[in-house]
Amino acid sequence: MHGVNKGFCLIIGFLCLTLFLGFLSAQERPEEESEAKYWTVEGYRHGPSFFPLSNYDEIKPLQEGILDFKHYHTYKEMIWWFKKWAQDYPDLIDLYVAAKSFGGKPIYQLTVTNKKTGKATDKPAMFIDGNRHSGEVTAAESAFWMLHHMLTQYGTDPEITRLLDNFTFYFRPKNNPDGSLLYLMTAQTLRSTIRPYDNDGDGLLDEDPAEDLDGDGKIRQMRIKVPKGEGRYIIDERDPKGRLMTRTTSGDGEYNLMTEGIDNDSDGRINEDGIGGLDLHRNYPENWRPMLEKTGRGFTQRGAGAYPLSEVETRSLVVFLLEHPHISVMNTMDTTVPMHLRPPSTSPSEERMYPEDLELYKFFDKKGKEISGYERAGDVYQDYGRGRPLFGHSPDFGYWYYGAIWYGDELWNGGRVGDYDGNERTEEWDRLQYNDKELSVTRFQEWTAVNHPQYGEVEVGGWDGKFYRQNPPPELLEEWAIKEARFNLMLAASLPHIVMSEPKITEKNGEFTIEVEVKNRGFLPTALKQAQLVKIVQPDRITLEFPEGILPPPPQRGRFGGMYGGPPQGQTSEEPEKAKVKIINPKGNRPYVEIGRIPGNDKVIVFFKLKLIDIQQTECTLKYTSTRGGVVSKKIVIGN
Repeated sequence: MHGVNKGFCLIIGFLCLTLFLGFLSAQERPEEESEAKYWTVEGYRHGPSFFPLSNYDEIKPLQEGILDFKHYHTYKEMIWWFKKWAQDYPDLIDLYVAAKSFGGKPIYQLTVTNKKTGKATDKPAMFIDGNRHSGEVTAAESAFWMLHHMLTQYGTDPEITRLLDNFTFYFRPKNNPDGSLLYLMTAQTLRSTIRPYDNDGDGLLDEDPAEDLDGDGKIRQMRIKVPKGEGRYIIDERDPKGRLMTRTTSGDGEYNLMTEGIDNDSDGRINEDGIGGLDLHRNYPENWRPMLEKTGRGFTQRGAGAYPLSEVETRSLVVFLLEHPHISVMNTMDTTVPMHLRPPSTSPSEERMYPEDLELYKFFDKKGKEISGYERAGDVYQDYGRGRPLFGHSPDFGYWYYGAIWYGDELWNGGRVGDYDGNERTEEWDRLQYNDKELSVTRFQEWTAVNHPQYGEVEVGGWDGKFYRQNPPPELLEEWAIKEARFNLMLAASLPHIVMSEPKITEKNGEFTIEVEVKNRGFLPTALKQAQLVKIVQPDRITLEFPEGILPPPPQRGRFGGMYGGPPQGQTSEEPEKAKVKIINPKGNRPYVEIGRIPGNDKVIVFFKLKLIDIQQTECTLKYTSTRGGVVSKKIVIGN
């Protein structure tokens, strides 16, 4: 391999890319030949160093056709369930393709609400997103569990029934199907999108990924024995089996430790240009920063993409949200910490957030820890990054740009369960103790000697990165999926919930007074202060809607129309003779009152005064309309 020249590397890079895109163009599991040892796409073959199909036990259902959460659902299996549920619950589900991924995969999304109680867009809403990061498949499972739970408990569980009767839920469990497929179907791993990228700056794309040298289907670690003092690691003496490696600074290191793989491009480095390189969670428009800048003195952000929303997976999500501004709450889930993670990502919370909005977030932080048992909850900048900023982050877009409650939660603890040796730290030794004492199947592979083309004999082994470090073992999956889903259900229960009282109509000296109370029974206001600032919401409004011909026609719609279709009925200083109703209050013959917003657990009382002209009686609809509070109406009769 030392003799590989640049031209050969270009050929390898081209073949890898061709194979990669061919892999991702199929909508289902790639075809397998019963006698084929390697996976072949369009005549190109790659051996065990790149794309052999996996057959992980972790992705196999306990029984075909029976839903369980003791395994990870592949893209194909999850979509099978989506389609089945769309048939089984037609009054609750709309299933559709929200976009096509970079690799051509349909990105499926579901709208879930009781269709009989109103249009989805007329209700307050929540959006649940998972698996934008390829390997963080626990997030998809939690969204999937919550979706299944709501469907199967509707009509049985009073709270679930209330939620689906009054609110709308949008689910996108696998927002990055390309990466999810690659992660669950091959030995490879990657951070996020599969768009090829030159990570090492040599002009080649994805030419040096990791390799599964021992053929166990997982890419683990590789330890290389070196003369004493030339290494950075020694064997941890606490483990008599010699499995654990510990870093040393005392000059007695006997091993070097790296990810399993070889130097494909002969540049002296291993696995430095794996698949992809962009990060869907650094691609949002709020506080976006480029990967490179010209002065050398500005901020940059690794994985940011060519420009904000350059990736279809993020762009489709943001456009959907802007076209559906009735969404008040979002959670775009990842792994691992675990942590309930919220904005801001570039500054302390108190510097930029409205105090009353921040108090709502802090309440959810506290409730979240009680529900999930996570030790941590807080903002990205201080509580997660310890003062190190992240740019182009979704929680910042969610609050400052979109004016919503937006979490980007981190699931699973990576096996960091407890302090087994009492040294007040959770480290590799503790993770190994938990593995040995608590798990039904060990997630640590013993070190095995293999022949390496550059280093000669090395040992391969260590942790299962896919189903222990980054995601829980299947026997723990449902527990962690439920933890996060319960938090999301709490957020769902906090949505603004508008109830209109029965209007009171009184008459005095020919004038009718209509009094109506509108109450927000939800915990969240019908708009955050930030939502009002950035004008993602219109002011809440209560309107009297009369049959055609009762009020004078509205003036011509101006150049700029609002959410109510231009100037409301009757907004004119003149009173045409044919008008059959005169609005006395509010002034200006306006059949509506703007009330701004309604805080959580609060109410407003609105009065209308009017006269009937040449008629004894008329029907009318009293309608509350709010961007995020939804639409609520009651029919009334005015007159005798």
